[in-house]
Amino acid sequence: EMTSHLGYAPGDRESKAGGGHANSRNGSYPKTLSTPVGEVTVPVPRDRDGSFTPRLVPRHSRRLGGLDEMIISLYAGGMTVRDIRHHLEKTAGTDLSPETISNITDAVSDAVLEWQERPLDEFYPVVYLDAVRVKVRDNGR
Repeated sequence: EMTSHLGYAPGDRESKAGGGHANSRNGSYPKTLSTPVGEVTVPVPRDRDGSFTPRLVPRHSRRLGGLDEMIISLYAGGMTVRDIRHHLEKTAGTDLSPETISNITDAVSDAVLEWQERPLDEFYPVVYLDAVRVKVRDNGR
């Protein structure tokens, strides 16, 4: 991402000087992200102008890749916020506060309420199947 932002590869002094690029790399800073597999520390690059905005790890985000979807599916499955917190701590090694989980689930609460209050159809086809399996032996057959 930084290479496409600046227009030259790291260590390529000829392209930097020849292209008239005023902006340059300025190291990186560590960022700890909560992921479905646990916490991961990622070095995020920065530039001198401060104009670089990472797309893979956006600014101000602390959760990455599917954690929100996992929380929403657990909540939709009937788990409480505290149960979700304990589940994520055991399985993913991620310690999120109940307030954070509640904020994530509040994002879909309007859609859940809309679905619960939708008008029902007048006719629902239902098929009941019933069977009995009887194993019978007659003369060894």
